[in-house]
Amino acid sequence: MVELWQINQKFFVLINCQGLGYEIQILKSFFLKLKTNQISNKSITLWIKHIKKEDSDLLFGFTSKDQKNFFIEILSVRGVGSQIGMGILNKFSINEVVNAIKTQNKKLICSIPGVGQKMSDRIILELKSKFKSEMQFEEEKVKYEFEINDPEIKKMMEDLKLTLQSLNYKNKEIDTILPILIKEVDLLSKKENNLSFENLLKLAMNYLDKDSSNLAG
Repeated sequence: MVELWQINQKFFVLINCQGLGYEIQILKSFFLKLKTNQISNKSITLWIKHIKKEDSDLLFGFTSKDQKNFFIEILSVRGVGSQIGMGILNKFSINEVVNAIKTQNKKLICSIPGVGQKMSDRIILELKSKFKSEMQFEEEKVKYEFEINDPEIKKMMEDLKLTLQSLNYKNKEIDTILPILIKEVDLLSKKENNLSFENLLKLAMNYLDKDSSNLAG
């Protein structure tokens, strides 16, 4: 990896492949993992979808084949472009969207930026026959295991996750910032009166609500 950057809600990585630089748009979750050094950025494997336009060649990178295939399925719907496809995968897991399509949950589909009532109807109509009940996507599942010896801090982190869930943050987003918070616990505990549930919650919400300028920093 050479460089990371963000433009509005588009997330990019520049990868050096045998001397050639490839600009690839990636998902927010993967961007944050690279940004916070949760995974090695020296060797990156991505499933690439190439979209050729009259004036440009666009590359979209995914960490699993299922993500790429789902992205392609979404693009098959009339009126759905690449940015809406990426927006869907940035906000929800594949199985959440598949379940919304099966149950005709228009409210969830409409909550995706750029998707209105008519488009949500088309997405459900055109994709519901493709996602049979027996069809399941095996998404990349990342489990974070931490050695927290202090029972008070362990309880605080469990309560923090429950509180964030009650504030309608997605599990996918919460799991992304948990490793950062675990590191912050050590720093806060060394500062007198700074380690508290309120401070951790404020810190967590700050990470989750970071605007593009802070993330691109």
